[in-house]
Amino acid sequence: MAFTLPDLPYAHDALAGAGMSRETLEYHHDLHHNAYVTNGNKLIEGTDWATKSLEDIITGTYQAGAVAQNGIFNNASQHWNHTQFWEMMGAGGNAMPAELEARIVDAFGSVDEMKSQFSAAGAGQFGAGWCWLVVDSDGTLKVTKTENGVNPLCFNQTALLGCDVWEHSYYIDFRNKRPAYLTNFLDNLVNWENVAARLASA
Repeated sequence: MAFTLPDLPYAHDALAGAGMSRETLEYHHDLHHNAYVTNGNKLIEGTDWATKSLEDIITGTYQAGAVAQNGIFNNASQHWNHTQFWEMMGAGGNAMPAELEARIVDAFGSVDEMKSQFSAAGAGQFGAGWCWLVVDSDGTLKVTKTENGVNPLCFNQTALLGCDVWEHSYYIDFRNKRPAYLTNFLDNLVNWENVAARLASA
């Protein structure tokens, strides 16, 4: 299945007041994400993967334990990751729905503890990667981190929330202050209603 760059679910300047500038979204969505789409389409053209779903391409090309993933996986996975990332954020912020809060408190003891673990995972990811709040295959909630473009699909997990900690995601707005970027993401950028909907359908 050919990759298509999705439109942002908000204007490029919609998150500026919450700490993610128009310039960041123009570079991150319009250039970086689009490059994964363009390169991924070139790599799958003429292969058996061209007729597969994005999720099947990711799980079918993932090489567990590989230091450097193959090109098809890298571009497909990063396309999926970024598509989720845009949807997981929202303009203006919103309160965490009660059912989501209850599940987080049950799993982590408090919302603050989940946020602390999430931020630590993102700050502690050496080099490029992502941090995640997931539903594991046994139904439990946990915080994880992945290198480069690896994502929860590779481990039969459902992604509820993910944050891109590649440098291009935050350097324009936060320079080298990744922990500050993560704190701002959790406090000002997350669309908790989207996270709750993902949990409800997990």
